[in-house]
Amino acid sequence: MTREELTSELATVAASLRAHLEWQEETGAFGIPRGPSPAPRAASVADAVAPIEKSSFENASPESAPFKRVGGNAPSPATIEAPRARKTEPVDRAAALARLPQLAQEVAACTKCILHETRKQTVFSRGNPEARLVFIGEAPGADEDAEGIPFVGRAGQLLDKMIAAMGLSPEKDVYVCNIIKCRPPGNRRPEQEETDSCIPYLHEQLAAVAPKVIVALGNTAVGTLLGTKMGITKIRGQWKTYRGSTLVMPTYHPSYLLRPSPQQIQAKREAWEDLQAVMKELGLALPKKRS
Repeated sequence: MTREELTSELATVAASLRAHLEWQEETGAFGIPRGPSPAPRAASVADAVAPIEKSSFENASPESAPFKRVGGNAPSPATIEAPRARKTEPVDRAAALARLPQLAQEVAACTKCILHETRKQTVFSRGNPEARLVFIGEAPGADEDAEGIPFVGRAGQLLDKMIAAMGLSPEKDVYVCNIIKCRPPGNRRPEQEETDSCIPYLHEQLAAVAPKVIVALGNTAVGTLLGTKMGITKIRGQWKTYRGSTLVMPTYHPSYLLRPSPQQIQAKREAWEDLQAVMKELGLALPKKRS
């Protein structure tokens, strides 16, 4: 190789590294992508779901139509408070996605907080990491801790019905994860120290997945992603942004929708309104109103 060729190749490598470091600074990701590794196998969702209270999601099928745009680009939500994301330099999506299985292995070995002492296994994600829509909950429960998959219990069954009601497949069209990767004992709310230790993993997940919309489920997810102490009943249904760029729709956690209360019917109705706003933003066909 001549001196000129070597100089040119080194300049190309330097430019690529500089672009990657700038992307890390913009997104909050960390670490240098390693070589490609096999993509993780998508976890299957149980076909049978336990009977739940009647809601707008009850008759939806988990094997719904694939994720598709309808009628071109949808208009931006009129209620959004923050400006749209500024355009950034293109990133290497293949390298970013290849990083996810490695990140899941790092999570599995994590001992940063006391939750590792009581967990059965970590709970990383399920669904499609190339999806435009991400659902984020609080933390794993007993069922998730046992299976190592998020949202597989009763609340997860309702979440799948909600996703199916949107005309989407829970396995193909969305990506599902939690703020915390280990189950807090007794399903208690995560402590601040635990959240602080675990949140960098989620930031890197989201940087790799790069969704167009995030649905934040419940107070913990909303408060952590948006840095707010405002309760879910006051903030739900209002478009917000994660790190000033990705659209976030706060709504109720499925476990809240399953809890018998005088507000249950109204809460389910409001959650469905929130999901329809997400559908509109993603250009998905809205269901026809019943006559």
